[in-house]
Amino acid sequence: MDKTYEPITTQTLGSTTASVTFGSIPQTYTDLVLICFANYATGAAVGSIQLQFNGDTASNYSWIYMTGTGASAASGSGNNTTVAVGGSGGSSSGGYFGIGITEIYNYSNTTTYKSVLARADADNSTQAWASTWRNTNAISSILIYGPYNFAANSTFTLYGIKAA
Repeated sequence: MDKTYEPITTQTLGSTTASVTFGSIPQTYTDLVLICFANYATGAAVGSIQLQFNGDTASNYSWIYMTGTGASAASGSGNNTTVAVGGSGGSSSGGYFGIGITEIYNYSNTTTYKSVLARADADNSTQAWASTWRNTNAISSILIYGPYNFAANSTFTLYGIKAA
């Protein structure tokens, strides 16, 4: 089935910012894709971008991840957490911007939990995450933040996918 990506909104940061919010997300698409080109203003390490849907800060999320550099690999999981995991921000110490792609499936469906798949490349590592938001509400807003504040010129673009 052919899909069409339609840009919904983009935010490019003019200064250091703790979080980005996409609100009033239209319910006219089948899935969402979030593209992050982000760097952290402080902090020496790469860190995953964290997502909360519809202001839900309760322990309704679970995730698993794997990462590798070519020289080493790691994996882990979190159950009953307060965030879904998406993309990655680059390290401020290296001046790298991380590139992350986060797909949010069936976001407007009101009968299923929401699945999130994310992959990223930052500071010579490749990372992948799978998350679940255990809620059947349609996603109307996304809060995006990280372990550190986002640096100026970080860009976040939300796309809607329409089935053709």
